[in-house]
Amino acid sequence: MASRLGKVAINSSALFLCDLQEKFRPSIKYFPQIVEVAGRMLAAAKILKMPIITTEQYPKGLGPTVPELNVEGSKIVSKTCFTMMVPEIEEHVKNLGVKSVVLCGIETQACVQATAIDLIEKDIDVHVIADACSSRSMVDRMVAFERMKQSGAFITTSESMLLQLLRDAQHPNFREVQKLIWESAPDTGLLTKQ
Repeated sequence: MASRLGKVAINSSALFLCDLQEKFRPSIKYFPQIVEVAGRMLAAAKILKMPIITTEQYPKGLGPTVPELNVEGSKIVSKTCFTMMVPEIEEHVKNLGVKSVVLCGIETQACVQATAIDLIEKDIDVHVIADACSSRSMVDRMVAFERMKQSGAFITTSESMLLQLLRDAQHPNFREVQKLIWESAPDTGLLTKQ
């Protein structure tokens, strides 16, 4: 059996934005930077006309998705469970024929990890955008990346994913997407400071 390579194609991929909500702002490490990177992914998904699915964990208590992310036009689903793969989203993904999910959000060890594992179980490739995922604890965040990798998720960065989706500088949307990554993504604390 050949191992999975994690190749992505625009026409069979979807962007998942997990619980990037206002009430989490004070407690999540690197929250503004994570939101900025998720915003790059969101802008690119809109340019590339990829499906965008957004969840909000108990929005009545935790508030809506942060205003920096214009999720209007995406499928927005409220939930209380930790996975994004609630029946409504599961059906939507199936109807779209999604083979790969690009996953951003919080918290890495909770809702992001649960979503990744549920998607992998459904034979959907998961690409976790490391610089667009965080937690309250950096230990939880880093261990969750390793746990998802052990389960078959691909851990990558925003710039790497955008270039993989485009595949070629001749892509008709290359220049638009290139503008999103012209400046390096902000520091999201993934590397130990010297």
